[in-house]
Amino acid sequence: MTNRQRLTAALQALLLVTLVALGTAGTARAAEADPADGSLSGALDRLVRRQLADYRIPGAAVVVVEDGRQVYAKGFGVADASRGAKVDPAGTGFFMASDAKVFTAVAVLQQVEKGRLDLGSDVNRYLKGFRIKDSYPGRPVTVRDLLMHTAGFDNAVVGLAAREPETGTSLGESLAENQPRRVRPPGETASYDNYGAALAGHLVETVSGTPFARYVDRSILRPLGMDRTSFAQPHPRAIDAALARGHRPDGDGQATQRGQYGAWSPTGAGAVTTASDMGRLMNALLSGGGGVLRPGSNASLLKRQFGNDKRLPGLGYLLEERVRGGQRMLVKDGDLPGFHGNLALLPERRAGVYVVYNGDGEDGRAFHAGRQVAELFADHHGARDGDTARRSASLADVGRYAGNYRSTRTSSSDLSRAAALTGSVRVSAGPDATLTTEGPLSSDPDVVEQHWVQVRPGLFQEKGGQERIAFHDGTLSVSSDASVAYERLPWYESPTLHQWALIVSLAVPALTVVLLPVIVLVRRRSGRQPAGARAARIVGWVTGALLTASTVCFVLLIADGNALDEAIILGDSPLLTLVPALTAVALATTAAMIVCAVLAWRRRWWRLTGRLHYTCLTLASLVFLGLCASYRLVWLG
Repeated sequence: MTNRQRLTAALQALLLVTLVALGTAGTARAAEADPADGSLSGALDRLVRRQLADYRIPGAAVVVVEDGRQVYAKGFGVADASRGAKVDPAGTGFFMASDAKVFTAVAVLQQVEKGRLDLGSDVNRYLKGFRIKDSYPGRPVTVRDLLMHTAGFDNAVVGLAAREPETGTSLGESLAENQPRRVRPPGETASYDNYGAALAGHLVETVSGTPFARYVDRSILRPLGMDRTSFAQPHPRAIDAALARGHRPDGDGQATQRGQYGAWSPTGAGAVTTASDMGRLMNALLSGGGGVLRPGSNASLLKRQFGNDKRLPGLGYLLEERVRGGQRMLVKDGDLPGFHGNLALLPERRAGVYVVYNGDGEDGRAFHAGRQVAELFADHHGARDGDTARRSASLADVGRYAGNYRSTRTSSSDLSRAAALTGSVRVSAGPDATLTTEGPLSSDPDVVEQHWVQVRPGLFQEKGGQERIAFHDGTLSVSSDASVAYERLPWYESPTLHQWALIVSLAVPALTVVLLPVIVLVRRRSGRQPAGARAARIVGWVTGALLTASTVCFVLLIADGNALDEAIILGDSPLLTLVPALTAVALATTAAMIVCAVLAWRRRWWRLTGRLHYTCLTLASLVFLGLCASYRLVWLG
């Protein structure tokens, strides 16, 4: 994720000493205002305290910088729910998650300045231990693609994290072992890409001859005075001793979240920082580079480099544009199990905010909480309110945009693809050139339906709000997330259709599991059945039992979204293995059922109703397993 910088390290140290002496626990002088007043500090106090209470998050830390100064820094709640230690914005460490990618972008640009990396060059020019596969001949992945999320790698995430500090596998070894498929040509679509960011960090360590964590410490952290930040695994003892613990709501209390470590440190695995340290990085980026980047390189970091739709905000280098209150923001969200941060810069105002939480919150609301803080910050500095359109300015036909759209971040290779069953977006056309969307376009988990009015053909604004969406060549883009696009699905890939097909096709095997034993007992009284018929029924019952059991296991897996995040990223939940294993066995027994169904008709096993039931059971099992396979819920070896 990202970091901030101060005017000078000396000024920061002086301010810190003053705050400690005053007993403010790291709160800058601007934060001492009465929380009931109309100041930014008062508004932040009220918002974050309310978030912790309403969303059930143990603690948070916030820092605000303006014109090269830290004007607000405050800790809220506790760093560890089991111990009650209070959060200190200068001393309590939080895992950065993807905010660390800003360091990666800075490191790459430093090597570009030295002439060791060329943004337009094929990454294979610099790799030594492995090569990126040539999936699109003549269209190599470039260094620039890695910084714009346009490399085209599949989003494969299962099992990439670790519970404890990673010391056995190097970054390069992990990238070589876990290279995902290239699912789209480079340079065409921005789609959030952890592998690409990790690869960018590996290029830095390859051309510099220095492991990434050591390079960042020497070339970024020390020059900026960020002595409470570390990419090393394990962390230095002093930093580790003050590290917050990640949490998720569990009953009336909080459970500890694991999965913050791993080999991919350029993406945030294992990287930790404090709110005050992130203030130093923000100040550096807002003041022309702060000595770690030349002004031209720093400008390119903050400049729009790519966008999925020219009518909407786009991307800088691993930073995302957003527009709030008529002004441009550059943001970076960061999320790991138990930790969620949000960095937002207003370059024209030379101001920035960073907030981080040590809890997921109910229904994963900490992700939304960070955006709420960024929006409050932008609104405070905004010169005017954002657009609040109520009716369409263009009445051009909108029916052509109706349909279902799937995120480009949807994996094509692991079972996280199943999220597309409920995570896709449905667009429906309404009167007066309006649209309604259902699905996760908003970061607010309470908002599942949004209404849009047409600004001009293909461009829509949220009714009464500031968000915008745009359509182009069958793709939906959204202003609040420049690092993803939504691709239109053909009718036969409709998630709603698939949901109903799964329900109906599961009903037959589930009922069979319950009723078949009763039917068998009744049939025994009317005469002995052929051995083949008895075996066929056993195979049918076993298939139904396997499909029912796999569904129960899947429901248990996804019952708690926060726990699911940990299970996916660690890849160590028995259910992650059991679900595809059960369906794989069911696939084998269903193949046997096809043979049995044919024999049942040829040899006239059972009555007509019995043969029809068995045929329906076989077809239902095939439909169910076919859909499971399409969502990577069948293990095929």
